[in-house]
Amino acid sequence: MIGRLNHVAIAVPDLAAAVAMYRDVLGAEVSAPQAVSEHGVTVVFVNLPNTKIELLHPLGADSPIAGFLAKNTSGGIHHVCYEVADIKAARDKLVKSGARVLGDIKTGAHGKPVLFLHPKDFYGTLVELEEV
Repeated sequence: MIGRLNHVAIAVPDLAAAVAMYRDVLGAEVSAPQAVSEHGVTVVFVNLPNTKIELLHPLGADSPIAGFLAKNTSGGIHHVCYEVADIKAARDKLVKSGARVLGDIKTGAHGKPVLFLHPKDFYGTLVELEEV
């Protein structure tokens, strides 16, 4: 059901510093910041030859990333995202198998449908699925 790894998301307390680290120190291609108000985040994508790193920063005090950073003040890995061909079929199969889907299907930072799966069902890892 799952395809390739789309990205690994890292919550960062200072987006400008994180961008500088990936761009200037590691020499990566980094996108411009993009506000994704539906998810309460500002995102930057670090483009790698085989996947992407998504840098997440809170967009407002109610952002779920603000809560994550309150517990993890230095930042850290927030989730992994896998590609699926049909997000509704994937959701239905996962629910039938007993996995917990967090919320409804939404539009992600790439403009494609996404959903999240409960980390307790995936060994402590928040999983995002993105339809491609």
